Amino acid sequence: MIATAATAAVEHASKRAAWLAVARRHWPEYAIEAAGLGLFMVAACSFATILEFPGSRARLVLPDPMVRRALMGLMMGLTATVLIYSRWGMRSGAHFNPAVTLTFWRLGRVAPVDAAFYALAQFAGAYAGVALMAVVLGPPLANPPVRFVVTAPGGHGTLVAFVAELAISGGLMLAVLLFSNTPRLARLTGVAAATLVALYIGFEAPLSGMSMNPARSAGSAWAAHGAPGQWIYFVAPPLGMLLAAELYVRARGAEHVFCAKLHHDNPTRCIFCESRRDSSPEERHVQS
Repeated sequence: MIATAATAAVEHASKRAAWLAVARRHWPEYAIEAAGLGLFMVAACSFATILEFPGSRARLVLPDPMVRRALMGLMMGLTATVLIYSRWGMRSGAHFNPAVTLTFWRLGRVAPVDAAFYALAQFAGAYAGVALMAVVLGPPLANPPVRFVVTAPGGHGTLVAFVAELAISGGLMLAVLLFSNTPRLARLTGVAAATLVALYIGFEAPLSGMSMNPARSAGSAWAAHGAPGQWIYFVAPPLGMLLAAELYVRARGAEHVFCAKLHHDNPTRCIFCESRRDSSPEERHVQS
């Protein structure tokens, strides 16, 4: 019994050391994920305040909410494109979303240690981005039409919001997998994802607020001291993406998932491929 306990303690210490070794090498990617989602939230707060705050000139000039949503979608789609194709985004893989990271972990393309630190970084980035804009923009960001860009179920209720989030999240992941694993389309993966973000904001937002991202929703809800239906954004996006991944694997096979990066063909390092190709025996144990 003593020998068994000692062996378990050694294995635990070895596993912990391996995790820390990976984290020390990959911390720049974790920081990029935090900064990327933080910048996305800065943009969301800024554009929403410009377009929706009652005292904004833009709201007076554009009284039609559908037009304002279309502009918001366009701006956020462009923001996503810039982040994905930036040198930062090309290095980290531009997940900026725990549901995306979870799905690639499930597909065996992200090591557990990287998945854990990516998710922590993404939540931290979302909180930091909204907190920064709360200081910069002040009361207009807290005003009910803007309200820290919280995501909440629309007038059709919780069930519709849940199904909508499930559908749009699954659609996004299916597009990412199809584009990124088709050689002639791989470079356009970021464009496809950003286009869907723009379209979803323009047309789906009235149903669920358009999240697809637990960290994004959590950051806004925290700043607003709570928002209704937040469980939806922790359940529906990862579930939708996991279902999409399962559909993809059943149709094309797991071997046709090349990498967890949205834009892989670039000169920056890929921690996902490195982990699978060059890991030490201890790290292989961590990833298994």
